[in-house]
Amino acid sequence: MKLIARGLNANRRWFMKNALAVAGATGAGTRLLADEHSGRLNKGDAAMLRFAAAAEILESDFWIQYNELGGIPDSEVPGGSGNPAYTAALQNLDSDFPQYIHDNTDDEITHFTFLNAYLKSKGAAPADLEQFRTLMGSTATGSSGKLRLTNLMQLTLDTSWWTRYRSSANNPDLDPSFIFPQAVPGLASGQFTAIPRTDADLSPPKHLQAIANTAGFHMPTIEQGGNSLYPSMAQRASSAEVLRILLSIGPTETMHFQTWSDKAGNAVSTPLAPLTDPTNGLTFPDLNSTPFGGETYQTNLIMPEPCPFLSRSLPVCSIIRPTETKGVAMGVVKFLTAMGLFMGQPKPFFELLQDLAAEADNAKRHGGGGDD
Repeated sequence: MKLIARGLNANRRWFMKNALAVAGATGAGTRLLADEHSGRLNKGDAAMLRFAAAAEILESDFWIQYNELGGIPDSEVPGGSGNPAYTAALQNLDSDFPQYIHDNTDDEITHFTFLNAYLKSKGAAPADLEQFRTLMGSTATGSSGKLRLTNLMQLTLDTSWWTRYRSSANNPDLDPSFIFPQAVPGLASGQFTAIPRTDADLSPPKHLQAIANTAGFHMPTIEQGGNSLYPSMAQRASSAEVLRILLSIGPTETMHFQTWSDKAGNAVSTPLAPLTDPTNGLTFPDLNSTPFGGETYQTNLIMPEPCPFLSRSLPVCSIIRPTETKGVAMGVVKFLTAMGLFMGQPKPFFELLQDLAAEADNAKRHGGGGDD
């Protein structure tokens, strides 16, 4: 998707920013993005929190789908009734998989709920994507059948994060053109479902396991994005309180990433790997065997290897990577779009996400944290 042109006409800008206003907001009419400076947040801080809230809304949407089919639907995370066959395939990766899905889902819901409430408490417009909840999800046993914002059934996954975090020589912030190898090349070269689309996907067993394995890699692929987003945006925060919010939510994304990274390793090691889906040829290799092997692929290495940071004249350091601030929000939009997560959404949806990202990327750090 190309970036939004600077010369967007006034009607288009009004529509896009009015879409962010909360329905039924107090006062005589909805609050527009342009009015946010009347609160205590400056424009840049509000834009970053709003983008984060939108990202968490999207995360919550697909995590809810996972929880309906393979998690623990309950009063805390309601919806769906579970799919025993899919859940069993996920538990081949870890017996606690359903509990982890449930807790991750709950976390993401609380993130966007808090961020939107905080924005409103400061007189700033929250993120609102409800008008785009139009996508059909799974119809397999256990699904609630509700309309969705995200599509988990045509995913193309960039699994290069696996080798990026195991590299001791390269850092994307210092080596933006370096290409990190894919852990599961097949996932990067097709479109695959991470949930059973219908009950027909519940067999044959290797097909269902490949779907569960795809979910096992989709989860850390998503969470490593949030792992970088929050520290990247924090570097632009003006308000000490906004900085506190970003630095407090960000580490939970890191906890999610490390948890799911560990589970993904079980999909590419014995006894589950190697595994080939007989219906589409998607292969999950055993990364501990030839021609893989070594620290670059070793499946029980779930902590980041030290790598160059800031300058190669300094000692290597174990860090989150990347954390470059320039264009980080737009990079997230491109990353999620390329994944296929929004397949089926109309053009205005992409324009809105790009608008949110552009506003967040324009945030500049100011000394006091007051109005721009």
